[in-house]
Amino acid sequence: MVAAQQTFIVNSAQARQQAERRFKQDERLRDGRTAMAEYEAEARAIREKTARLKALRLAKEVQARNE
Repeated sequence: MVAAQQTFIVNSAQARQQAERRFKQDERLRDGRTAMAEYEAEARAIREKTARLKALRLAKEVQARNE
């Protein structure tokens, strides 16, 4: 009976450790996806801002040539 209890305790501890490892892996995966989404959103915003500023600069240059 004691051996069966010890086996159960060990298996229970192993199962808990495995579940914790799996949870941490899932958490890292979610964090990575969130970070990547933030990075992509920031990069998109920078590209849009750069395009807008370029358009303004080109319009200003055209206006300066026409004056």
